[in-house]
Amino acid sequence: MKKPELEAKRRLAVALEYSGEGAPRVTAKGAGEVADAILRTAAAHDIPIRGDRELVEVLAQLPLDREIPEVLYRAVAEVIAFAYYIRGLTPADAGKSQRGSATGPPSEN
Repeated sequence: MKKPELEAKRRLAVALEYSGEGAPRVTAKGAGEVADAILRTAAAHDIPIRGDRELVEVLAQLPLDREIPEVLYRAVAEVIAFAYYIRGLTPADAGKSQRGSATGPPSEN
């Protein structure tokens, strides 16, 4: 059995993709070293990273490459809006060679 303090510090990351059609999809997810690799890859490609521990825990339970369920639309829309804002884009720019966004635990800075 895992200790609660270890579980609380577990690193998670999820990558999302939204083409402008249908619902966003989870395109990568992982814990520990895999989470670190997802976040490094996102940073290396200038993909915005937003820390939201509760959302990443829910998204990490979804199957890869499937659209997110409707119950998560609002929360994921906020992540996508954040990514657009950081890039200086609008929703009208969706699907125009846009890469996804990544979410992970809040920064410990």
